[in-house]
Amino acid sequence: MALALSLAPADVFARHGRQPRHAHPPPARHLPYPELDLPLQIDGGQYAPLAWSEIAGWSEDDHLAAYKAFRVSCRPIAAQQKPPVDSKALGTSLRDPCLVAKGLELSDGARARAFFEEHFRPLRISRLGEGEGFVTGYYEPIVEGSRTENEVYKVPVYRRPSNLFVRGTTQNSAGLPNKGQVFRKIGRRKLVPYYDRAEIEDGAIAGRGLEICYLRNQTDLLFSQIQGSARVSLDDGSTVRINYDAHNGFPYTAVGRILIDRNIIPRDQMSMQKIREWMEQNPNEADELRRQNRSYVFFREVQLSDKDEAVGAQGVPLTPGRSIAVDKSLHVYGTPFFIEGELPIESELSKTPFRRLMIAQDTGSAIVGPARADLYFGAGADAGKVAGRLRHNARFVILVPKSLDPMSRGRKLPVPDDRPSAKIARLFPQTAPSSGQKNLAKPPDVTAATGTRPPAQTSPPASAPAPTVETAVAKPVPLPEPRPKVETISVKPHQRQLRRYRYRR
Repeated sequence: MALALSLAPADVFARHGRQPRHAHPPPARHLPYPELDLPLQIDGGQYAPLAWSEIAGWSEDDHLAAYKAFRVSCRPIAAQQKPPVDSKALGTSLRDPCLVAKGLELSDGARARAFFEEHFRPLRISRLGEGEGFVTGYYEPIVEGSRTENEVYKVPVYRRPSNLFVRGTTQNSAGLPNKGQVFRKIGRRKLVPYYDRAEIEDGAIAGRGLEICYLRNQTDLLFSQIQGSARVSLDDGSTVRINYDAHNGFPYTAVGRILIDRNIIPRDQMSMQKIREWMEQNPNEADELRRQNRSYVFFREVQLSDKDEAVGAQGVPLTPGRSIAVDKSLHVYGTPFFIEGELPIESELSKTPFRRLMIAQDTGSAIVGPARADLYFGAGADAGKVAGRLRHNARFVILVPKSLDPMSRGRKLPVPDDRPSAKIARLFPQTAPSSGQKNLAKPPDVTAATGTRPPAQTSPPASAPAPTVETAVAKPVPLPEPRPKVETISVKPHQRQLRRYRYRR
């Protein structure tokens, strides 16, 4: 069974997305009326129920590692006294398994697997019209910096400005949306678009005390903004942890896509490492390229130690190899996804089998669609190399709490009439129109046009021999003649008015 609805296209690079490929057919099973309002409705997607045994690699995965990441997501979910009304497909249904996991400390992989199988049902999910989803990777950069500006470190990392305004939020709101309009307040009432990247780099907000720290170059800042967080190793030996806090309202433009369009880096060689190398070798051209992306990210300083992982959009620490960023307009944080594919984990040309249960704990501005994910690989250069070369198709299975039944409404949907049997088709063949009958209409379907089925054939008397099918096919039924065209008689306007007047009298 599958549901089919509409979808917005994905972007192209890193956490800001890539265009999915369209090489695989969708699942073959569909509901007859997918446009109806069903209990489990995932915009832009289609889904099909599976058995656990049908998921490739499910039994070989480390379910205990996934369970630990799931429990981290369950902390804020289970702590809610009054769960908010959620319009997403899963709504607040994760609260039930989270309450169970809160009091269930497991140390065995088999029991962790049994937990997921007991409280969830698997559904194969993909974008409408496709058989697979699409994955990229992200990581937490480690860059060098300083608390004070000097000759080496002179690129500021800005916190959110006080004149940045997003409707429906206040300055006390933590983590503003990464999509939508952002304004700059002038006075009390006037709102204009906020400064773009070029204006900010040229000093539009400099000298206002917004600097958290300073980095070595603009490339380090750009990649920190793309990833949404960074660890800044300061020149005094300490570390500053920064996380996404707001953006300037301009849509992200993938610099990787521009390099591909300009035939500078081939599409099959594109990676974050290739972009960084090109920018370092072409500093002047890099300034122009970077400013093509008018989007700009502001950060906040977070109190994390060097051993702590970055915090995702859900507000919980991410787990390398188990956390993913998803489309938060469709999915609920904490949702388990089993992702299976062949990915270049070990090297650029390798096809490493990737079959792993992941937990949705983060989001990204270009992570768009029901089967689109960004895989988190941790911090540092090695994690960045793996994350930077991922832009591949993969198969998605979403784990839905058993309190939701994706097939409940489908059982009550009307089913189309059965097609006529082969015997009926032979008894009533249709003849093609002759050359002289150019305007003949297509013969109406007996069931569709009249709403009734063909009358049942009466049985002949017992003494008469039973007719065979061949004798009934002797003379095909000719197509009906077209209806004669009836010319309408025009009535003058004053005559109509007169008749209506007389009728009233």
